[in-house]
Amino acid sequence: MRIAISLGLANEDWPTTSTYVVGAERLGVDCVWSAEAWGHDAFTPLAFLAARTSKIRVGTGIAQVGTRTPTLVAMTAMSLAAMSENRFILGLCVSGPQVIEGWHGIRFERPVQRMRETIEIVRRVVRGERNVHRGSVYQLPLDGGEGKALRSAARARPDIPIYLATLTPRSLELTGELADGWLGTSFIPEHANVFFEHIAAGAARARRPMSGIDLHAGGVVAFSDDGDRLIARRKPGVAMPADLVQHQPARRV
Repeated sequence: MRIAISLGLANEDWPTTSTYVVGAERLGVDCVWSAEAWGHDAFTPLAFLAARTSKIRVGTGIAQVGTRTPTLVAMTAMSLAAMSENRFILGLCVSGPQVIEGWHGIRFERPVQRMRETIEIVRRVVRGERNVHRGSVYQLPLDGGEGKALRSAARARPDIPIYLATLTPRSLELTGELADGWLGTSFIPEHANVFFEHIAAGAARARRPMSGIDLHAGGVVAFSDDGDRLIARRKPGVAMPADLVQHQPARRV
């Protein structure tokens, strides 16, 4: 079993964070994940930490698809892979309407198809191939425009792993079909098959073994004689503040 740690969503104490991650690396922790919601972005903290470490892997856990172009995602991933000497993991999610529409002002539409096309474009760019894509969400280059298809000017880094944080049946199947790993952000050990059966179905469709997908499931560990105090600290991460909750119509994914 490997151990990973996560950073806070809107951390401000970077000297303490750096000390924590360096100490975790010394103890043999495998990976540190950096998330984003509507605070700090997921990528920048990893550049800061990559410069202060040498072995621990650094990953976005998780970056939101749709808030950046797929090509920019690829460029950022290649930059972090170079800075960290290939310790970077690209973790992606589709997020949800509150963040995508309420924070970024982008329609939360066709999330699974958007994820599929993002992965295809990112992998094409990091392999150093000409960036040509004809999808239902993205067209590269744009039809009727003056731009021509380009290759990245940076060195190809085809081995950047892509992990997906997925929950719905279709997105879990996409994970099994295309991803290098799965981030189980809402994993329930007693009902693991709810997730694994769909991942396995996607892997079977792509004719790849389930064992080839790196499965990550997280949780919180805390010790205290005061259970109420520990629960209170976790509530903000489980229940979104009332002033941010909006009732959304059901959406197909």
